[in-house]
Amino acid sequence: MKKTIYTMFILCGTFMLAQEAKSDTAEVSNTKEIQEVIVKAQRKKQFADKAVYTFDKEALERARYAKDLLQTLPELQLDPVGNTITSTKGGTILFLINGVEATDLQIRSVTPGEVVKVEYYDIPPARWATRADTVVNILTRSTETGYVFGTEVFSALNTGFINGSAYANYTKGKNNFGLEYSLSLRDYNDRRVSSIYDYQLNGSHYRSDENRKDHFGYTFQNIALRYTRMVPDDYAFQAKLNMDIFSRFSKGVGQSIFTQDNLGEEHSMFKNNGSDYMIPKLDLYYSKKMGEKDELSINLVGSHYTTNTSETAKEWITASGLSVYDNDMMLKAKQTSFVGELAHVHDFKAGKLSSGYRISRSSISNDLNNLTGYSQYNVNYLEQYFYTEFSGKVDQFSYRVGAGLTNIHNKSAENIFDEWTFTPKVILGYQLKNNHNLRFTGSYSPVSPWSNALSSNVVQLAPNIVQRGNPFLKSQQVFSNNLTYSFNNKYFDFNAALFYRYTDRIINQYYVLDESGGYALTYENGKSGQRYGIQLTGSYKPFGNNLLVVKAVITPTSEMVKTSTGALIKNDFLGNYFVLSSEYKAFSLQYQFNIPTYSLSGAFLNTNENQNNIFIRYKHKNWTFSTGMYWMGMPSEYKTKSLPESLVDYKIHTQIMNNKSMFVLGLSYDFSKGKKTEIQKKLNNDTAPAATF
Repeated sequence: MKKTIYTMFILCGTFMLAQEAKSDTAEVSNTKEIQEVIVKAQRKKQFADKAVYTFDKEALERARYAKDLLQTLPELQLDPVGNTITSTKGGTILFLINGVEATDLQIRSVTPGEVVKVEYYDIPPARWATRADTVVNILTRSTETGYVFGTEVFSALNTGFINGSAYANYTKGKNNFGLEYSLSLRDYNDRRVSSIYDYQLNGSHYRSDENRKDHFGYTFQNIALRYTRMVPDDYAFQAKLNMDIFSRFSKGVGQSIFTQDNLGEEHSMFKNNGSDYMIPKLDLYYSKKMGEKDELSINLVGSHYTTNTSETAKEWITASGLSVYDNDMMLKAKQTSFVGELAHVHDFKAGKLSSGYRISRSSISNDLNNLTGYSQYNVNYLEQYFYTEFSGKVDQFSYRVGAGLTNIHNKSAENIFDEWTFTPKVILGYQLKNNHNLRFTGSYSPVSPWSNALSSNVVQLAPNIVQRGNPFLKSQQVFSNNLTYSFNNKYFDFNAALFYRYTDRIINQYYVLDESGGYALTYENGKSGQRYGIQLTGSYKPFGNNLLVVKAVITPTSEMVKTSTGALIKNDFLGNYFVLSSEYKAFSLQYQFNIPTYSLSGAFLNTNENQNNIFIRYKHKNWTFSTGMYWMGMPSEYKTKSLPESLVDYKIHTQIMNNKSMFVLGLSYDFSKGKKTEIQKKLNNDTAPAATF
């Protein structure tokens, strides 16, 4: 595997270095000085931690809004299911408009003509590094008065699939008002699940072969109201009230063949579960200029809400009706979350110094009924983060050096974990030629366990099999290195990244003998984990324009986990993703596909979601008409299998038959007059997600 990776890197680097060394970049002004520029061709400027893109007149005229421009970036794509922009490389992505954290609808509210440039951070600055893998900042022009509004609906014709949204913004003088609403609805009545549990227990061989059909779905709604006041070169204030409303359900019935040694019997079952929450969230931001070289910013985010989660599962012998297991779990979690951050930026002649402190705290009160009876317990998650970093440039050499101190303090019903970790980071960049760049990144950081991994909850999965959390988990320590070569010209935008990631005390999911007499699927801190490989990403325009664009991500990867007992778990896979797109006048077409692969996840190997989607769009004035088909000729499907080292041999295959060759239609209307005022918000935070199991 190592030889393959190194050979591919050398070949790709040799090929790209042999290309014509043609300058196709534009110098980028300081983000504080957004000026009117006219670009005659789409251009890219590569820095140590980011790339800056500008757009030609044709692209600006063809796009409906800024979101369409983001799709043209080599490492961004339109997620067809959520209708949102995501990274082709995966991971969490954060969007900003002039430094302000932005939603998908806010990006839609920016007309293409307002966009000056887009900053694409594949190495996020310190203030965002713990929250996102990629940061995209859209820089726009602003005037004093304007309004914009729009609406969109995207729906399947023969099953429950709807994406809908509406937005409106109004600017008057130094004040801006915004209102947003979005809806995602899924209602599928034909999800088919086949699973097998195979294991030895007390000298006997057991096997549970289950087939189930589910009716499941969810509804997610978001309502946001914003007020912004900006006094240029003085201060900026923003208040945002956000409401997330979510509910999901699953109702399934099925049969299984349960075998003990050579004796088999038919079982029947049903499995129902669901959860819901309503999260009101208040986000306050204030930034103050202090002289010509200093700026102080503060961001406060708070929320308080209740999450209700329930699960009912029963299995019985079909012939006699005798119960095999009866699982009822109800969890009511009252959660209060708070995030506060204070940051300071000072501009030196040689570079920029950024420093700050962030604290995030989540307190959860749990009322739980499960297999072990009733319990009431509290958990608290606290994280503090001090950071400072200096960035600068000397001739063709650019750098960013940072240091941080992170404290994780988790208090569960049974354990307290408290640890301080030094978190350094270094980024070095060198411009080989006008369109050839080499970059190195090294960092060390802690990763706290997620809430359900720390939970004391217990649920029944199958006869003799339960699932439980582990309140004694410690945080992971992640050491990450990347060496990236970038090349771009009129036809190519290419990145080849050698990566190595070492994780100490890696959180690993595995099966153990349980005190109940069967097996439990739980979590442990393994000794270590490693992941290394090469990621090849980019786009190719054979005609030098958007008439035909090929995007690809190919990632040969090796991964390894060493468990607490010293057992070694290894896996190799070839990650991949491809997009073919075409734009001609008012028409556009996009085709997406991949070949699913197995990657390591605790005690299991999981496949990523299969894709085989095609979409066509036609724009007429302010109207856009869309159609397409998801998962052409196939249902969406997901596979999981346990590792040979596992005490329980487990396999599951899930198919959603409702979205096989799912035909969809879409309609959107977007209108704008004038432009709205934006602020350059330097801090962007969010509270912890809802605690479920």
